[in-house]
Amino acid sequence: MTHSTLSALWSRGRITAVSALCAASLMATTPALADYPERDISMIIPFGVGGGSDTLARTIANVIGELKLLPVQILPENRPGGSGAVGYSSVGKEKGNPYVIATVSVSFFTTPLQGGSPVSYRDFTPLGAIAQSPYVLVVPASSEYKTLDDLKKAKRLTTGTVGVVSDAALLAKMTSNGLGVKIDAVPFDGEGEVMAAILGGHVNVAYFNPSEALPQIKAGTLRPLAVSSAKRADAFPDVPTFSELGHNIVHTQIRGLVMPKDVKPEVVACWEGVLKKVAESPQWRTQYIDRFHDVPNFMNSAEFATAIADTSGRYERLMKELGVIK
Repeated sequence: MTHSTLSALWSRGRITAVSALCAASLMATTPALADYPERDISMIIPFGVGGGSDTLARTIANVIGELKLLPVQILPENRPGGSGAVGYSSVGKEKGNPYVIATVSVSFFTTPLQGGSPVSYRDFTPLGAIAQSPYVLVVPASSEYKTLDDLKKAKRLTTGTVGVVSDAALLAKMTSNGLGVKIDAVPFDGEGEVMAAILGGHVNVAYFNPSEALPQIKAGTLRPLAVSSAKRADAFPDVPTFSELGHNIVHTQIRGLVMPKDVKPEVVACWEGVLKKVAESPQWRTQYIDRFHDVPNFMNSAEFATAIADTSGRYERLMKELGVIK
């Protein structure tokens, strides 16, 4: 890259440190992509306004904007329908297009496995992950079960899940296999109903994200037994992981971004840099990590790709065991 080219880029007044580095790397290898991004980028949200995926996507876009990491805008667009199929298929079909992105969710994995989507994780390019959302296994404070080992004494347990296939259902199956005790998953219409069921003693155990469980734990109405992350969660520093207690149970919701398949490697490298900056920023910690008590964890594209494949495999095994798919 020549000095005059760099001067021209900087004179636009829109390219910050990160995007200048992106532009520099692109110009050194792929002249056709020298000015990426040249226009605004669509962030497709496969669900409605106000849900967890919507909040995640808009927070990422907001932090990128506040930090001025790109010379263009990220434009969130809700495309709900088909348990995520409408939104994800619209992104997956844009093969090679570096101007459309999406966040991953449970439906990113489960809907394709159930045959409800024309695209699967193989139709996407993982850009990077920036956090993980663990689950905490809880019982009512009045429960006879004080520790994870106490659950082994039960002949049979019940838990609540949102739908038949969910992270809670997956974790219930993993816990059942690990402890050698049958855990029946009872489907409910929403997390609020699951919370009411556990507080009312209608189910024995439940799995919640930290932000859902923390108020009740602080109020003394729920007792946490274990968390599903590889390391202890900051929200529950005194609560052991399943692994610490001798059970190979690790499962979290991975928070990250994907693009359609076959985008240029230089674009992926650019976004890795952007997402690393987001993950390390105080804005991200304040607006998302501290708010939802997630675990900060940056993954580059290759690491995220491995995590996505592993997660899909876990869902596939669960769904086969439950008889949801063959």
